[in-house]
Order: sequence, then C-alpha cells, then structure tokens
Amino acid sequence: MIYQWPAPAKLNLFLYITGRRADGYHLLQTLFQFLDYGDTLTIEPVNTPRIRLINPLPGVAEADNLVIRAAGLLQRYLQVKKNIFTPPGADIQLEKRLPMGGGLGGGSSNAATVLVALNHLWQGGLGTEELAGLGLALGADVPVFIRGHAAFAEGIGEILTPANPPEKWYLVATPKVNISTPVIFADPDLKRDSPIRSLETLLALPFANDCEPIAIKRFSEVEQHLSWLLEYAPSRLTGTGSCVFAQFDTEIAARQVLEQAPAWMRCFVARGVNVSSLHNTLVGAN
Repeated sequence: MIYQWPAPAKLNLFLYITGRRADGYHLLQTLFQFLDYGDTLTIEPVNTPRIRLINPLPGVAEADNLVIRAAGLLQRYLQVKKNIFTPPGADIQLEKRLPMGGGLGGGSSNAATVLVALNHLWQGGLGTEELAGLGLALGADVPVFIRGHAAFAEGIGEILTPANPPEKWYLVATPKVNISTPVIFADPDLKRDSPIRSLETLLALPFANDCEPIAIKRFSEVEQHLSWLLEYAPSRLTGTGSCVFAQFDTEIAARQVLEQAPAWMRCFVARGVNVSSLHNTLVGAN
C-alpha cells in the first residue's frame, strides 16, 4: 500500500482575463501544465474518525488548512453516501516545498492529493469526476490536479479541456512575498477585456499573463526577479504570482542559468509535464 503521495506544482503557461461576471468572479482563459516538482504528503489511514495533520503549517489555522478541509470533506461525503456510522480517519504529514501565495497551486494540489489518496486508501470508490466535483468546493484549481492532465481552462477556471503543450524545462524563481489572489483581481488597473480565443490560436501566439503588470506594480520583488530572468529567456508570472518562470528547451540550458542566479534569488529547475505525478502514483497503486 502506498502511503507517500506527490502534490505537484503547476504553471499557468498563459493567463488572460476575458471579462467579469455580475457576482464579481473573473472570466479567464489559462493553460495549466504540471511540474515534476512539488510537495509530498505521507498519509496513513487510522481506524478512528480522527483526522490529524502531524506538522501544521505556521500561521495557518486548522480550519483554514486545505489538507484538513479536504480530508474532512471526503470523510463526511463518504459517511453519508455509504451510510457509515464510524468513518475512518487519517494521520497526515506534509513535506512543504512550494511557497504559499506563489501561484504554483500548492494548497490546491495538497487538497487534490488528499482527496485522491484517501479515496484510494479508504476504498471510497469515487470516480475522478465525482472527486473533481468535491474538489471544486475547495478551490477552482483543485479539479485540474485531481484529473491529472494538462488542461485549457475557461469560465472561472472550472471548464477544463485536456491539452498537450510542449513539455519544456523551467527555471522557477520564488520571491519571498505571499500574494493573495483577491489583491490582484481587485486592482482597478487589471486588464479584463482580453478577447476570447481558441486554444489553437492562443498556442500560436506569444504567451502572456494579464495579471503580471499588476503583480509588478504592487510587488517590487516580483519585478526584480522577472527582470533578471528576462535577460536569459522568455519569462513571465504564473497565476496571480508571486512566482515567475523562465522557459528553456533543455535541462542543461535551465541549469546553466540557475548557476548564474544571484544569492538573493531562490530558484529551482523542473520539467513541465502533461501527466501529473499524482496521476502516475494512483495508476501504480491500483
């Protein structure tokens, strides 16, 4: 039985804001691709209903932690669906590599991994789409991690179409700043009128991120990191930031630039992959 499960990072290879709904949610078009790098969760089922995160994240209340919320959501759902009087629980340990508020999807990926892993470990029997529906209640990005395939996302991020962009190598820089998504989306200068285009059209154009000018304006650390990367390769913001990434055709090229990174930059090199490590782990567990 597998107890260690990956929670991979994602990149938004492009992100365009195409409008805004009456309820305030922004409409977008974005392309998700996974990285072969991320967090790791060690999950051990227990015979009591207790759900415990052995190493809580500093500054994050248990009620707000997506790991605990995801486990509790699945536990309650299975309890009702299967009429279980005493549901199983779990002890969970999180090895955190991805920064919070970085645009790499760390929290969403953690939640997705918990749902997928516990559904397997608890023998919940839920299919991918049922799990994705549960995950959407935890965050708009959670379903793409549950499905485990690179995707073109539209609407508010909930309409997903599988995609197969080139699997490039990336040098990802992680500024020491936590950017809250609402801060970016609330900015009056945010571009909200990008045209709606097909994936084929967007893949043929230079990639961009409509949130990047706002992140640069508000956070000097983002501008500093991005300016340095742009000297070496096409580079841009992922999600609403704060992380930025440079794109390379080979691992060697990415690592050569990594070796030149100044001491004030925190960076890692990873490959973009269209099938996530979580999906591969699940396949190996079944």
